[in-house]
Amino acid sequence: MWPRFPTGPRAQKCGRDFKLFMSQLDLNTQSLFQGYNKVAFGGVDHNVKLVDIETARATLLGSHALAVRCMEFNPISSMIVTGGWDSAVKLWDARSYGNGAIESVTVSNSVYALDVLKHTILVGTKDRRIFMYDSRKLRDPLQVRDSPLKYQTRSVQFFPSGEAFVVSSIEGRVAVEYVDQNSEQMKKKYAFKCHREKEADGTELIHPVHTVAFHPRYGTFATGGADGIVNIWDPFNRKRIIQLHKFETSIASLSFNEDGSQLAIAASYQYEHEEEPSPIPNSSITIRHITDPESRPK
Repeated sequence: MWPRFPTGPRAQKCGRDFKLFMSQLDLNTQSLFQGYNKVAFGGVDHNVKLVDIETARATLLGSHALAVRCMEFNPISSMIVTGGWDSAVKLWDARSYGNGAIESVTVSNSVYALDVLKHTILVGTKDRRIFMYDSRKLRDPLQVRDSPLKYQTRSVQFFPSGEAFVVSSIEGRVAVEYVDQNSEQMKKKYAFKCHREKEADGTELIHPVHTVAFHPRYGTFATGGADGIVNIWDPFNRKRIIQLHKFETSIASLSFNEDGSQLAIAASYQYEHEEEPSPIPNSSITIRHITDPESRPK
């Protein structure tokens, strides 16, 4: 379950604080808003579809060879960008139906994480590689580097400024990396531990950091983990601003609205544990009002 706030002037009409429990949600589906009236989604059936919210009509855009793992929308070009377990990154024109992907490129392994900022696509793969592409010239990557984190990548997200990006992993760590790889910029990069807790016997329990979302105004960012916790961080002063209340289960996805006053929080069990809880916790989407003191750098 991957919530995204819609874009456009009507997007601000979401309620202040409400929770919607989803009893029969397909957890293997990734979805996002394309404008206000359409939703794009893809999942384990390999297909990428566009649904008109008002008519409920679904249009098949095309498919991957394996499951669709990630999906983002570029409002500048009206392009939907998808990444799949088939190691493919594909571009789809949301205005043109039935013509298949307009462009595609193969990366080194299954796509596990994806972000888009203007014309730049950021891709994290199963083998811990980070690729950067210009969506207008998809054939050759702008950059290829190894993840700064030792374990599986869970999320990649650009800073709103585009000068840096964040990588999160299954090992309760987040890294801040800079796009420009000159020596001065490389000195600024860092990583930190998060989403960890001490058990009664002193053992440290380390949780995957599933999702990262940037505040559109302040450049601070929220992380959500398998511990059911959402933290908001100040990357400039390298400190946590606030920790929200604990949710019933893992945080699967986060999304700020256009002015950063609301945060959509999807809580959904991600099957991280060797022994499944019984019963499986309910999935939920919560819209949390975010104040300036909770999101502004300190």
